[in-house]
This record gives sequence, structure tokens and C-alpha cells, in this order.
Amino acid sequence: MPWGLRVAAESTWRLLLLGAALYVVFYVVDMLRLVAFSVLASLLITALLEPSVSWLRRRGVPRSLAAGGVFLSGLAGIGLVGWFVVWQVSTNLPDVTNQVKTGVNQLRDWMITGPLHLTQQQITDFANQITKAITTNTDQLTSASITGAQIAVEILTALLMTFFTTFFFLYDGANIWNWALRGLPRQSRFAMAGAGPKAWTTLTAYVRGTVCVAFIDAVCIGIGIDLLGVPLAMPLAVIIFLGAFVPLVGALVTGTVAVLIALVTQGPWTALMVLVVLIAVMQVESHILQPLILGRAVRVHPLGVVLGVAAGGIIGGIGGAVVAVPLIAVTNTVVAHLRRRNEAGQAVFTALEAAREAAERTAAAQPAGTQPGAAQPAAAAD
Repeated sequence: MPWGLRVAAESTWRLLLLGAALYVVFYVVDMLRLVAFSVLASLLITALLEPSVSWLRRRGVPRSLAAGGVFLSGLAGIGLVGWFVVWQVSTNLPDVTNQVKTGVNQLRDWMITGPLHLTQQQITDFANQITKAITTNTDQLTSASITGAQIAVEILTALLMTFFTTFFFLYDGANIWNWALRGLPRQSRFAMAGAGPKAWTTLTAYVRGTVCVAFIDAVCIGIGIDLLGVPLAMPLAVIIFLGAFVPLVGALVTGTVAVLIALVTQGPWTALMVLVVLIAVMQVESHILQPLILGRAVRVHPLGVVLGVAAGGIIGGIGGAVVAVPLIAVTNTVVAHLRRRNEAGQAVFTALEAAREAAERTAAAQPAGTQPGAAQPAAAAD
């Protein structure tokens, strides 16, 4: 058997076995995606809130009171953000609607008088075709609305499960981790016991750094679109803040909403300026904020981040894109810890083997009568 073919065959069956294991894992996660995403979201929220619980515990606050207070404060913060967005949208919606109508009329006039040279009849026929398509597909729209209702129920269930799990992670996270360790084989338990705290440190640093980067992105872009006169600047800043939890591309994708609103309300020039602001902030994030704030916590190449976000989005949608990078960072930390532990164990084993071989060579080189444990010759009589 040629050497190259043998190596290729051995590598292939190992890769196939690993691929089958990953397929089974992803299949199970897809079946239990509601539970899986709830647990992952709870871990991210807990990593953000747990330092506050630890700070209160060090000040003598009971564990239940510290966990409950921080948990309720987090819920209150989320509720205030949601109320603020709804209030801003409802307050500015009439003005935005009028501006959108004006922008649509301007777009229609441009389609008639611009380089396209469309006629009013062609535009009317196009609008009638859209109306006819909507009318003839009522059944599909009805089923889509039913699917939307099912999705809403699933989202509500996931939120309740996330809140419930987050509270218990804050209240009893250490005991939950110890219980999970008891389910591992004894020979793997000590290795994972050392890798767990390092993984949690990486996750905590990632979440706190991501919140900081997202806040800076939202503030800078929000100020820029507000100075350009784009309506709904504050709600758009909140949307960009939430989108920035997907590294490198999230703020840019959610920022396109601001570009579209600027296009239909202020015109193409303002939309172009908003796009320039978005690109400038993204450049600052990728070249300054990400390396400075997240560089030590997430030791993942930017190409790995982009590919991870893309793969997570394909597998799990928006939720997969959000959890992809922290999952890669935590996995990288655990694998690095286990590799260092294995290398240290191999070094100790090599040193012990070298010492044993040296002792055997020394014993073999000594005369038989002077070897350790051998009977010494009787002393000669005087």
C-alpha cells in the first residue's frame, strides 16, 4: 500500500467519523432548537449580569437577594429599552408616513421624467399587478399569518424559558456546573474542571466587550444620522445596537434600515451620506475597537469570525449568527487549555521516563557487588 494512499485513507475515515458526529449534534440541536437557543441566550445574559451578582455577594448580600435583584434590574432595563423604541416610533410615525408618501411620489415622478422614461399607465399597470397578486394568493398569505402566529408563540416560549434559565444560572450556576461535571468520565472530569473557568472568563469578557463595542457603534451612527436630519434617529440607534451583537457585519446590516429611511424621506444624497457614516464606523470598529476591546478575549482571526457568522446564520438564522462567535471563542479557549494540559502531561511523562532510563543505565554500569541492595563482602579479619 503506497504511503500517500494509506495516509489519505486514514485521514478520510477520521474526517468522515468527525463529520458524522457533528451532523448528529447539529441534528439534535435543530430538533431542540428552542431549548438550545434559550440556554445559549441565557449563558450570554448570565455572562453579562454575573459580575454584578459576584460584586453584591462580596459585599455580604445573600445569594438569592443578589441574583433576584440583578435579574429584575436586567428585565427592567430591557423593558425600558422596548418602551423607548415603541414610544419614539409611535410619536414620529405620522411625520415619517408623510415623508414616505412624499418620497414615493418623488420616486414615481423620477421614474416618469428620469432616464427610465416610464409612462403613468405603465406604473399604474405595475401597481395593479401587485394588487392582483396579493388578491389571488390569499390562501398563502393566510397560511403565512398562521405560521407567523406560531412563530410568535415560539418566541414567547423561548423568552420565558430564557428568563427562567437565566435566573437559575445567576442563583446556582456553580452547583449546576459541578453537577454537569459529575456526568463526565472520571479521567475527563479534572481536565474539564480546569477548562470550565477559563471558558467562562472568555465568555464574560466577550459579552462585556461586545456590549461596549455595540454601544459605541450605536452612539456614533445615531449622532451621525441625527445630524443629517434622518427621522427616528434614536430607535434606529437602538436597532443598530442590537444588530452590533453580530460582529463586523451586524451593525452594517441593521444600518441599512437607516439608509432606506433616509432615501425615502430625505433623498439619495442624504442616504449616501448615511452610508458613508456606516462604513466609517465599521472601519473604526474592525481596525480599532475589535482589536483593542475584544482582542485579548476572543483570539479568533477576522476571517474565522466572518465564516463563523455566515455558518451560524445558515444553520440557525439570526440566533445562530449571534452565538457563533462566542461559541468559537469558548471552543478555542477549551481546546487550547486541553492541549497545554496534554503537552504538560507528556513533558512530565517524558522526564520520568528519562530519569528511569538514566537510573537503569547507572545501575547496569556499577559492579555487581556495589549495586544497591547487593550483599556487601564481609570485612577481612585483622
